[in-house]
Amino acid sequence: MKTSTNKLNLFSFTMIVVGLVIGMGIFRTAATSAKDAIDPSVYFSAWLIGGLVALCGALTYAEIGSRFPVTGGYYKVFAQAYHPSIAFAINCLILVSNAASLSGVALIGSGYLLKLFPGEWTDIHKALVSCVAIAVFYLINLRGLKLSSMAQNILMIIKIGMILVLIAALFFPDKYAVQETTTAVTTFSNMDWIKSLGVSLIAVSFTYGGYQQTINFGNEVQNPTKNIPRGIFMGIAIIIGLYLLVNMSYYNLVGFQQMKGEREIAYVVIDKIFGSTGATVFSAFLFLGVLAYVNGLLMSNPRVMYAMGDDGSLPKVFAKQNEKTNVLTFSLTVFAAICIIILFFAQEFEKILAFTIFLDCFGMVLSSATIFWFRRKTKHLDGTGIYKMKLFPLMPLIFIAAYLFVGTSIAIADPSAALTGLGILAAFIVIYFIFHRKK
Repeated sequence: MKTSTNKLNLFSFTMIVVGLVIGMGIFRTAATSAKDAIDPSVYFSAWLIGGLVALCGALTYAEIGSRFPVTGGYYKVFAQAYHPSIAFAINCLILVSNAASLSGVALIGSGYLLKLFPGEWTDIHKALVSCVAIAVFYLINLRGLKLSSMAQNILMIIKIGMILVLIAALFFPDKYAVQETTTAVTTFSNMDWIKSLGVSLIAVSFTYGGYQQTINFGNEVQNPTKNIPRGIFMGIAIIIGLYLLVNMSYYNLVGFQQMKGEREIAYVVIDKIFGSTGATVFSAFLFLGVLAYVNGLLMSNPRVMYAMGDDGSLPKVFAKQNEKTNVLTFSLTVFAAICIIILFFAQEFEKILAFTIFLDCFGMVLSSATIFWFRRKTKHLDGTGIYKMKLFPLMPLIFIAAYLFVGTSIAIADPSAALTGLGILAAFIVIYFIFHRKK
């Protein structure tokens, strides 16, 4: 039993929430979201709605974690509430989604890196640079190098610093602001607006992801009944504020119509304010941040595969360790290979994005829906000091409806990504029954 001194206080938990969500996506996905928005009202609505959905999700996962406090809770709730085949398939989907996320972030970094070198760089060039980055850190991890918590803290400081620099652009003289060119006024129906919102939310959902990991801290927070909702509210409020301010900066300095055609949009903003030297320094720092993210995922995900191999969900070969370095060689190799395969077939960030979020929709909907099962099965925990959300069942229902909306939008906008995701889910379920029948 942990004493209260060993548990997270309100400030620490709030910072964890912020750290789980703010990644590298905000430096790329704003342009993708703008490209899919037919009007600035759609664009800013998507970013605000994305934050509110993240709030509902974080509170839902926090209660699940309080009612089912186990290590790796996000992966184990499926086995507890559903059939083991669903748990296996979703676990594998999450691994593939993480690999796709790593590949997408690597593409963001390679795009900024190639800005430092003159020439016409295509999506293939960016994919090749991303493959090299993944291969380099795969080799580093093979030697047993571990990323320390200090390095992660430094990365967080760099990310927040870069975001604040982008926000600071709002306070520069008006001469930096872009005057939107007058274009013909386009009329659109309410249905067009809603469809555009759904597609715009795909990139936004990627940028707000990470809050689901609050499920792992439900039993680790001081005075959870008060501090969990407060920490989540404050953390998500900070994130929404930062993201909206960054997007205002993009909107003012680049312009809504011009945003649609940009990819390395943060580079354009920094170049306007600080010139090419400042933009070069910014891009170098951002690429370092991407490398740390790549290394972190290459470290963490093979450990999930190891755990699944150790408990028999995957073949035992996934649980093998190198006797000299203790490296999970087989799991690490498989995960790195999946990342490179996704890069090879997709090459473009938008394709990886749609595929990743469609896979996430399965995991988000099914995992958050377990709150109804846990509420019924763990009534005896009510009043014992665990966190219990207010406005139930409104918040989980809003969260589930939002991800069903996003998943449907992907299926309409990019049927191939949706069909690929469904095919992979079905394949993992079949693999489960084949593997367990042999056992």
